[in-house]
Amino acid sequence: MNTISFLPLFVSFTFAIAAAYSESGLSTGYYDRVCHEVLPIIRHVVEDAIAQERRMGASLLRLHFHDCFFNGCDASILLDQTSTIETEKNAAPNANSARGFEVIDRIKYEVDRVCGHNVVSCADILTVAARDSVVVLGGPSWKVKLGRRDSTTASQAAANLSIPSPFMDLPALIKNFEDQGLDEEDLVVLSGAHTLGFAQCRTFRPRIYSDTNIDPAFASHLRTICPQVGGDSTLAPVDPTPGSFDVKYFTDLVSKKGLLSSDQALFHGGETAELVLKYSENHEEFWEDFAKSMIKMGDIKPLTGNRGEVRNNCRKVN
Repeated sequence: MNTISFLPLFVSFTFAIAAAYSESGLSTGYYDRVCHEVLPIIRHVVEDAIAQERRMGASLLRLHFHDCFFNGCDASILLDQTSTIETEKNAAPNANSARGFEVIDRIKYEVDRVCGHNVVSCADILTVAARDSVVVLGGPSWKVKLGRRDSTTASQAAANLSIPSPFMDLPALIKNFEDQGLDEEDLVVLSGAHTLGFAQCRTFRPRIYSDTNIDPAFASHLRTICPQVGGDSTLAPVDPTPGSFDVKYFTDLVSKKGLLSSDQALFHGGETAELVLKYSENHEEFWEDFAKSMIKMGDIKPLTGNRGEVRNNCRKVN
């Protein structure tokens, strides 16, 4: 499996975006009085996991996305299969690709151990770990609103319908994001998370053999590692620097070198092309807007108050 050696990165910009409290009932200071060690522990475990395998940062960020896009950010993606739980881990967008579950388990164990009791929800862990992964890999920071509770249900079928597909065209992508309360700017800027990580051959094979809006040399190179038959799990970087949070994802789209069909759809003469150009030329705008959209995504239908629970084990209901 492709990995990239760890190199320390230091972030010089921090976007302190979001009020202390939100209409969703979440608060940036939710754990201050409960256990002030929560955020430092999450950051430490994330840093250690990425030091061991740099690709893990992209995996943790992806877990948060895939969790939020079905029924809100409620940690349903973490639940294992049982007689009453239809695990989302086996949904098409997650099967044999979603990873990082053991890192979430470690965070949960360490936080509850230090704090002395079951204090932090798995949904909040996913949200903070996503932010910290971006920071460690050289991207922006933002104030994460917290106080989510965990779901007691999951749905593989619903996850299949809700999580955006790598084969979607632009109208389908816009509709998919609109269904989550996210607009076209959110679509483009959050797709920029693909500046991190790798994709499996099965997700980009149709693009390199069938699409016409692709750089010929780029397609030719990818065909050497992704045959028409077989090699489904072979990995390719989504952009040339898969371990760094930068704007090369967007510059690749302008050059017709987007790896996934859904990526290149953002720059193919449609209404999102101007946004792609903007971010390809200005990383500071990308960072600022990415932080805003991550906060917005984190507000999708959170469970608060008496709804849901705080799981003792992220993999199963209490």
